[in-house]
Amino acid sequence: MMRKFNFAITGFFLICLFAAGCGKGEEYGIGPVKDEMKLVPIDDNLAAKGKLTFDTKCVSCHKFDSRLVGPPLRDVTKRRRPEWIMNQILNPAEMIEKNKITKELFAQYLIPMTFQDVTMDDARGILEYFRAVDANKVIPAP
Repeated sequence: MMRKFNFAITGFFLICLFAAGCGKGEEYGIGPVKDEMKLVPIDDNLAAKGKLTFDTKCVSCHKFDSRLVGPPLRDVTKRRRPEWIMNQILNPAEMIEKNKITKELFAQYLIPMTFQDVTMDDARGILEYFRAVDANKVIPAP
């Protein structure tokens, strides 16, 4: 009797643990950013560096207010967690395979986002640029 009870408790615990992990996985995405990011007020210098990277590596597929190849990015920081945005930038191929949100975007836009050979620092700058745009601190090119 005690074994069945212990097994039931263990099984319940594992299910709860798995469910909690899956939720975080969807919210955070799949990639090198696994822990919650503690964001501070927008760093204008980092956002400026992010804009340069965005203009070099991302602008051929993305705009902020209209669809180009990929989805419009206006308010992406209000729709997605910073960890998810970073992982989407740093690990788009695996995100398409395993992340529900990215799979839905791929089904809608039909073209996979490709890795643009960015570093963790580049991706953090792009995130900061997105935050600055979404806070109306920076006006992106149309």
